[in-house]
Amino acid sequence: MHFLTQKIEFPDVTEASADGLLAVGGDLSSERLLHAYANGIFPWYEDAEPILWWSPDPRFVLFPEDLRISKSMRQILKQGKFEVSVNKAFRAVVENCARAKREGQMGTWITDEMIEAYVSLHKLGYVKSIEVWQDNELVGGLYGVDLGSGVFCGESMFAKVSNASKAAFISFVQNSNYKLIDCQLHTKHLESLGAKHISRSDFMKFL
Repeated sequence: MHFLTQKIEFPDVTEASADGLLAVGGDLSSERLLHAYANGIFPWYEDAEPILWWSPDPRFVLFPEDLRISKSMRQILKQGKFEVSVNKAFRAVVENCARAKREGQMGTWITDEMIEAYVSLHKLGYVKSIEVWQDNELVGGLYGVDLGSGVFCGESMFAKVSNASKAAFISFVQNSNYKLIDCQLHTKHLESLGAKHISRSDFMKFL
């Protein structure tokens, strides 16, 4: 196990454990976060834990050309029931993601410290949000890190009404020029949209 110091550095990702845990400690400064993402590493921990840094192998990703949209979802999008925006309500999206209840999770990994860290990165232009509105109410969205390398590192999404997070994700993928969307870890929701596993070494080539 690698314990981080104040120095902005990480061990090589090949030193991660079988489940992807690479290092413990450090901080969530903008400099450290950007260094982490640029090297295929992301933080993921709960309130009572120290900061845990991960680089799983395999990596769960979506190639935009593999995006799958069901017939029913295509119909919903055609109906125009949702309005989608970019970077219109960043903090609100992150806070809603933090409050969203998720299967198998007792609490949230999006701590207050995490929220402030990503708000800071957003102000620097490295993190963006996609919002979904219905009748002028925020009903879904997602946020993630854009390092300018053609890879978008998705962090979290939420939905208050059915299909709102799907609308956010589909609109985002269709209206961006990324070569790869990093989904980090497997979910059935993203698998249904076309995401799949690739090796960590292949993922690193994209970075």
